[in-house]
Amino acid sequence: MDLQKPSREQPAARTEPHGRSAGTARAPEPARRASEEPGGCLTVAVRIPVRIVVLVLVVPLRMLWDALAVSGRFLNDVLLRPLGRALLWLARAVFVRPFVGLWRYVAVPVGKALARLGHVLLVVPAVWLHRHLLTPLGHAAARAARCLWAALAWLGRGVGAALGWVYGRLLTPVGHALTWVAKGLGLWLYTWVLAPAGRALARCGRGLVWLVSTVVGGIGTGLYWIARILLVLPVLALWRWVLAPVGRALAVVGREVADALGHAWRVAGHLSLAVGRFLAALFRWIFVEPVRWAYLRVLTPVGHALRDAVLRPAAEAARAAGRTARQALAAARDSARQARADLRRLLFGGPERPAPVDRREPSGREPRTLGSSTTALTKD
Repeated sequence: MDLQKPSREQPAARTEPHGRSAGTARAPEPARRASEEPGGCLTVAVRIPVRIVVLVLVVPLRMLWDALAVSGRFLNDVLLRPLGRALLWLARAVFVRPFVGLWRYVAVPVGKALARLGHVLLVVPAVWLHRHLLTPLGHAAARAARCLWAALAWLGRGVGAALGWVYGRLLTPVGHALTWVAKGLGLWLYTWVLAPAGRALARCGRGLVWLVSTVVGGIGTGLYWIARILLVLPVLALWRWVLAPVGRALAVVGREVADALGHAWRVAGHLSLAVGRFLAALFRWIFVEPVRWAYLRVLTPVGHALRDAVLRPAAEAARAAGRTARQALAAARDSARQARADLRRLLFGGPERPAPVDRREPSGREPRTLGSSTTALTKD
């Protein structure tokens, strides 16, 4: 039984146009890229030493960079940002606000006053001058110019008519005669003089052009081959057999150095992070945890006991003393007020009471009744 042939129960795997079966799993992208990267003995020989050297050189730089970054953030949060805000507030208070006040309360009113003064002293006189002097003068000058133009136009029409009569009656016949004479003389000169001379000159020019083009072409061909042999072929050989291989080797070395730098920078970052976490944990266990334990186990109970035993009773006593003092002051103010009122009554007597006026109205809030004389039926 042939194992390569599919059975009837199991259908054959469908092949794609590129020859890969549909059920076959695709290779991962990083593996494909790694397989597609050019490799060779030079690459393998350069990669590992370069990565080791670059890692040794980059790790201290990365740790120094991380330390500087942490220090810079700390200085920015603790010192530079508050200092910048203070300087900004000081600059605003010293420079901006005085200039704003000077602009708002000095420059703007003075500018408005100067604008009004300029309007009164310059604009109003200029408008009056334009309206009552320049405009009438301009209208008068325009009327004079129109009259002068009409006179010149009439004179020009007369001169044009005279020149037209001279052209039609005198110059046109003379011109026709001269044209007829020149046409006959020119035909004779073209047929017997100019045409033969031009043909001879054309033949000479074509021969001279052929000779010059042949000489220039030969010289150009010779110079081309000389330049090709002396310049192009040596440069091409130098490029093909020297510069291109050296460039490929330098490209491989540069690519490996760049990859090594990236790899070393990432490894150094992980190492720096681990060292930073170790130092942070060490600082926490050496300084933070003892301080926290002392605060929670020693200072907090002592503070609570001090608050319950001393501060709260002292605060209650101070509040009670304040209430007593306020009540004593209120009683003293009431006594002094009553004493002043009694002294005033003894010296000047009490206030006079107004005499009662009989308005025939109820004196209190009692309702009116028929027995009283306040109604319209029982009024006297």
